[in-house]
Amino acid sequence: MIAAMTALLALAGAAKATSPCGEATFDFDDWAGPSLPVYLHVPDAVDADTAIVIVMHGASREAERYFNDWRREAQKLGFIVVVPCFSREDFPKSTHYNLGHVFDRETRAPRPNATWTFAAIEPLFDAVVEQLGGRQKQYTMFGHSAGSQFLHRFLYYVPEARVKRAIAANAGWYTMPDFGVEYPYGLAGSGVAEGVLADYFARDLVVLLGDADTVREDEDLRKTPEAELQGKHRYDRGHTFHRVARAKAEEIGADFGWRLVEVPGAAHSNAEMTPAAALLVD
Repeated sequence: MIAAMTALLALAGAAKATSPCGEATFDFDDWAGPSLPVYLHVPDAVDADTAIVIVMHGASREAERYFNDWRREAQKLGFIVVVPCFSREDFPKSTHYNLGHVFDRETRAPRPNATWTFAAIEPLFDAVVEQLGGRQKQYTMFGHSAGSQFLHRFLYYVPEARVKRAIAANAGWYTMPDFGVEYPYGLAGSGVAEGVLADYFARDLVVLLGDADTVREDEDLRKTPEAELQGKHRYDRGHTFHRVARAKAEEIGADFGWRLVEVPGAAHSNAEMTPAAALLVD
């Protein structure tokens, strides 16, 4: 990792003379789970406070494609992009990726916190800041599709995460902030403490929905009875997630910092969602 990052720093430092940007891939292994390939883009105009965006890819596990969608916007708007890859080899099922591997898939027993897939994100942020010599204290986090599922659950399970703004785009289904619904569709039996919800609702969280993400024939769209209760398709289910959260926040007297933002004409496509999401980077 150090050698790759050193090479990137040299490239980024010479960017004005030789290149419009600095890019590298490196292996992140400073956590209890498998080593993660990571794509990194540093814009031409960078300083110690430049915003960092961690991007969570979808179930396709095509981190490079997500990186290519995001680096164009990052170079134009001037922020750092970090895209970790959670491969099918190391994270084969939704249990291991979308659901954060909080529970053992076979036994359903809780797993140690340090081994959750969720546990990779905060040390990855620290590693990027350290190696780039930054002063950043927080980061924006974006997830699309399965990455959006990862993101909204990550905030339940890692409530201390230094996420300044979360952008959850086009999730296929949700863990609703409702202790009356069984996990993974709700929080009953999830291990999440009820006291987490007030801070969860107060977060700067954008539910970003493509208004054309309404295809029911998609084989990747979950159609269990529990998922169907959330809506007919991803667009409906995103509205349900936002509506349930707002109602629960009112019920417990919590501040509600969420927004629902629609992207006109966008379907289930990271490339179509990224330009709108990039404008929300903080």
